[in-house]
Amino acid sequence: MRTIEYWDNERKKYPQYDHCAVIIAEDITSRFFNVIQLFNGNIPIIAIQMNAYEVENTAGLALTFTKILDEFELGLIDEDEEVTEVVDRYYWENKGSKETVELADSLLRLIKEIDPTFELKYNKYYIGLAKDGSADNFVSFKARKSYLVMRLKLEDSEDIQNELLESGLDLMDYSRRRGLQRIRLVKKDLVDNEETIRKLMQMSYDYVHL
Repeated sequence: MRTIEYWDNERKKYPQYDHCAVIIAEDITSRFFNVIQLFNGNIPIIAIQMNAYEVENTAGLALTFTKILDEFELGLIDEDEEVTEVVDRYYWENKGSKETVELADSLLRLIKEIDPTFELKYNKYYIGLAKDGSADNFVSFKARKSYLVMRLKLEDSEDIQNELLESGLDLMDYSRRRGLQRIRLVKKDLVDNEETIRKLMQMSYDYVHL
């Protein structure tokens, strides 16, 4: 609770930045995850478990840090249009920034290579895709202040994960239950990794539609 309180104080003090709570503890139990679920994904939080080991033949200790939770999200992912609250572009420019929403525009141009009728659809919990007025969220986005989260529906494949790791992209978590890979993007990634991103989008489209 102290971590969440500190996170809340910092985001109020510096609203121009994106804030993520980080907790480091020796023992992270199921009780912690139960508490996080109560917030329904409204608090971005990273949990790191720390362990100490005695080093043989020395008087010293070694510390290891293992990431248990990476900016966990329990919010809505691919909600049906009937239950999703529609907002406008300004909502996401305010929640994120103009620059990160413009990055979504640039990524839409790659999506239009698959089908030129796709458009961005601004929902309260994510920026999705629409085709002929119907939701088709094989790719969706969340705009943050300094980066854009791209979420792709992808097969749980070792080959795909290895390709992602080799790409140099800033990977977040993969949800096996939803078949969803999250990637943190900045403008430079579109310059350095355009072909990789284009390939991932095509793979995501094929995974959902074929």
